[in-house]
Amino acid sequence: MQNFGVIFDMDGTMVDNMMTHHRAWQRKLADLGLELSLEEVKEKIHGVNEEILERLFGDRLSPAARKQISHEKEAVYREVFLPELRLVEGLDVLLDQMAHAKIPMAIGTAAPAENVDFVLDHLQLRPYYQEVIHAGMVERGKPDPEVFHKAAAGLGLRAQQCVVFEDSITGAETALRAGSPCVVITTTHTQEEFSHFPHILGCFPDFKTITLDWIREKIITHSNFSSL
Repeated sequence: MQNFGVIFDMDGTMVDNMMTHHRAWQRKLADLGLELSLEEVKEKIHGVNEEILERLFGDRLSPAARKQISHEKEAVYREVFLPELRLVEGLDVLLDQMAHAKIPMAIGTAAPAENVDFVLDHLQLRPYYQEVIHAGMVERGKPDPEVFHKAAAGLGLRAQQCVVFEDSITGAETALRAGSPCVVITTTHTQEEFSHFPHILGCFPDFKTITLDWIREKIITHSNFSSL
């Protein structure tokens, strides 16, 4: 079988924290005079924080202000989410399976470095991952595929040789642009919302029924891998 790697998005994929993020954004944007419903936040707030603020406010916020607001929002998120911090069910088993089989693994996330450290260090996950790419390491946020290309390169692979685990529509679009097949964890969106994507290997509520054997079986017949 061809060599392959696995790239995990973090927020909403490894940890079910997106609703906490949405509420933190809703509160911070309200402080800035922008009232959004939670549905509007889910629809509009995705990607790197400073890019989000630039899209929403344009030049009304300076780069320094965008950075400070981002920092404040993430600090609120970490404080609120800490008591609930745990892996999505079944992921610990899958990580052990892949580590035992020496499958190279990376993280490709739009989260800032502080949030990555928060998850990886509290849950003691660093030994599993050979590469971690966060928001501060890319010039362009998702859906630009830069994050997945860099994560794959850190594994010595191309993005087309990696299966991506994602939870969001934007993340699935990012994987598509990178040429990576994608497995969706439906913590944030419904399975139906991904029905138009041609590269989805499967949609699951968690990792309990996802095994390394299942991943291998899926990629054997996937066009990206069969053509390598």
